[in-house]
Amino acid sequence: MLTVSNFIKSYSNGGSNGQPVLTIPNLHLPLGIHYFQGGNGSGKTTFFRTVAGLLPFSGEIRLNDQYEVNRDPEAYRLRVNYAEAEPLYPDFLSARDLAEFVGKAKQAPAGQLNALVDVLGVRAFWTQPTGTFSSGMLKKLSLLLALLGTPQLVLLDEPLTTLDVDTAARLFDYVRQLHTDQGVSFLLTSHQDVSLTGLPITSSWQVGKGKIVSVS
Repeated sequence: MLTVSNFIKSYSNGGSNGQPVLTIPNLHLPLGIHYFQGGNGSGKTTFFRTVAGLLPFSGEIRLNDQYEVNRDPEAYRLRVNYAEAEPLYPDFLSARDLAEFVGKAKQAPAGQLNALVDVLGVRAFWTQPTGTFSSGMLKKLSLLLALLGTPQLVLLDEPLTTLDVDTAARLFDYVRQLHTDQGVSFLLTSHQDVSLTGLPITSSWQVGKGKIVSVS
């Protein structure tokens, strides 16, 4: 599903110059749900943001042995979605503004947006500007945006943080359904007990000291 090879992420320009913060000679993740753990500053978010195509790096990241993030940027980003741990949006845009824009860019199927609004409980603040949002509201919007379209891989960075119990249950039921019915893979991080998600974890990885190593 995802293959990372000769990967170096540095402080400077993402190349081999400067101080490397993360080095991955080779990492292959099959279709599944993969859990990445590590302390604050370990590199989890850096790895997720790079896989999402948001940060420069040296090496290759390939999806399904077909789409390479730098060689096929548009096709790759259409198939890889990312929910940030601490999302920030332009204060003046509403949840609806952002969702409609991202939905169009991600070629969301008809009816998908309305379904996700209900799953994540966004309807109550659908037309409010994001500058008025609490951290929990921002988290719900971030998760909604990350599930739009027909992704093959979704990255969930700290999805449990600031999320209420009922919404979390609906979210992970939806994630389980996407994985089972459509073969969507997920990468997730969490400072909370990952068992709280109720998801079948395919593999677990430890991020730290500039490396990613398997723990299962």
